[in-house]
Amino acid sequence: MKNILLILISVSLNACAQLLMRKGMLRIGEVSIDHSLLKVFPQMITNIFLWLSLFCYGLSIVTWMIVLSRVEVSFAYAFSSLGFILVTIMGVIFLREQVSTLKIISIGVICIGVIILAMNY
Repeated sequence: MKNILLILISVSLNACAQLLMRKGMLRIGEVSIDHSLLKVFPQMITNIFLWLSLFCYGLSIVTWMIVLSRVEVSFAYAFSSLGFILVTIMGVIFLREQVSTLKIISIGVICIGVIILAMNY
């Protein structure tokens, strides 16, 4: 149970990083790989949301390394699919993103799969 908690913490931190990065990039605007990336780079390195995103990613990686020192990667990695669920829910709540019926059904299927996997642990 302790290992599953660590997995969920790592997945949650990764999902938070995604949301923070999206929030930061919404403030900057659309970026392309050509010359516009160089134009917005100063905005990117001074954006608090992007720094918080990197911090969450760092904590997620450290937590994930602890997880992988304890459980098989095939077991742990299956839980990363929960990130889709967390990001979708947080995207709706914090970024007011829209969710289709198909996406809701897909999330339900993911939940069922993770529950079955966890029952076999």
